[in-house]
Amino acid sequence: MSLRIYVPRDTTALALGAELVAQALVAEAGRRQLAVDLVRNGSRGMFWLEPLVEVEHDGQRIAFGPVDSAAVPDLLDALLAGPSRHPRYLGPTEDIPYLKAQQRLTFARAGLGDPLSLELYRSAEGFKGLERALNLSSQAVVDEVTASGLRGRGGAAFPAGIKWQTVLDTAADQKYIVCNADEGDSGTFADRLLMEADPFQLIEGMTIAGLAVGASQGYIYLRSEYPQAAQILAEALRLAQAEQYLGSNIRGSGKAFELELRIGAGAYICGEETSLLDSLEGKRGMVRAKPPLPAIAGLFGKPTVVNNVLTLAAVTTVLSQGAAFYADYGSGRSRGTLAVQLAGNVLRGGLVELAYGASLRRLVEDFGGESYSGRPLRAIQVGGPLGAYLPASHWDTPLDYEAFAEIGAMLGHGGVVLFDDSVDLSAQARFAMAFCAAESCGKCTPCRLGSVRGVEVIDRIIAREAPEQHLALLEELCDTMEHGSLCAMGGLTPLPVRSALKHFPEDFS
Repeated sequence: MSLRIYVPRDTTALALGAELVAQALVAEAGRRQLAVDLVRNGSRGMFWLEPLVEVEHDGQRIAFGPVDSAAVPDLLDALLAGPSRHPRYLGPTEDIPYLKAQQRLTFARAGLGDPLSLELYRSAEGFKGLERALNLSSQAVVDEVTASGLRGRGGAAFPAGIKWQTVLDTAADQKYIVCNADEGDSGTFADRLLMEADPFQLIEGMTIAGLAVGASQGYIYLRSEYPQAAQILAEALRLAQAEQYLGSNIRGSGKAFELELRIGAGAYICGEETSLLDSLEGKRGMVRAKPPLPAIAGLFGKPTVVNNVLTLAAVTTVLSQGAAFYADYGSGRSRGTLAVQLAGNVLRGGLVELAYGASLRRLVEDFGGESYSGRPLRAIQVGGPLGAYLPASHWDTPLDYEAFAEIGAMLGHGGVVLFDDSVDLSAQARFAMAFCAAESCGKCTPCRLGSVRGVEVIDRIIAREAPEQHLALLEELCDTMEHGSLCAMGGLTPLPVRSALKHFPEDFS
């Protein structure tokens, strides 16, 4: 009897003991003289179940989780005697409610198998979008992206097609595609998950972008805290080059696109596109004044497309399935799907991909379940460390860029962090200012000094030192940071502070 068993190799699964599980499986199978084909796949994104072990059984994939190394002998016994008898048996993987209720487009391949298998990627419609793009004009590719309604998934939600059109229309002897993979927001991991589970999708999306705007060179700027993603991407780039999906003659088309991986140095501010470009040029990451926009004068002063991982990955779906297919998902001006990352004090943390329009409450209740502590939930922060803290009265808001803007919040990169009723929102507001003070590039005064003064003023409010006077001062300080900062680092820091003051005033008294 031969068994094919899947054990994830992504960062979260490894942190929870997946490597030990894999070693135990090999050792125990050898002891029993049992033939096992061990596949190190990417994660499905159900992190509360990791390490999630999947087995091909009776023509389908069944799952067990979470599994530790000590449970391996019992697991193999159950596979031989009857899988459903095992206490960690979850049934067919695709029928797990958390996964089944999603609408996965960008993450459809995540966890299917070895992320470095080109054969698997091609069999699951990989490179179908690139093949189509190779037979279209640059303008036709840009038109397709524009018609799909795809917007940047990095936080600003700027329409990708408009950015690409600007780069296409700007004459230059060299143009660039830059992937912002410096995923630094607290509670976010979708970029990392995609790069570790489906790296060829990012490579394909960037190549399509290069063909669309006439760029022959691309760079992936990856945060240094992602060594596993770096290893997988480096090997994926080598394999893609060997099979002519990159290089001077892509699949014999005569068209060229080269792609390099560059590692950041741990600066949160380099998640801002112009700081990232400075870092790529070998400089200290400092925010640039705009205009000129990077689309006109970006990397080395040349027209540059800067998009994040999820935006570029979504392009493969747009090109392979068509703009109308992609635009059919979503609501209002928010088209396609959103990769939400559930984190913080949550029972079932992980990645959820849904069409725009579902409510925040549905997301939390149907997928997150409840708080990990078992205490009542009190606040949800959406959009990373610069996002607003939302009370229960706002949890019925649809996951839609405009709907969130109407309540003074933002979706950002899709990070959703939950807090139970033990949270102190005055401490969270202080953290927002302290975070800005620590991570500011220091170029503009409102951000550099305003954040330091913000910490001091909040401390005085909490200490009840002339609270009304200092509350008024904090409001003026937030206005100055919001309207005077060069980039979103200082400009958005007031958002979590103001939301905490507005919705949870009792925590400041």
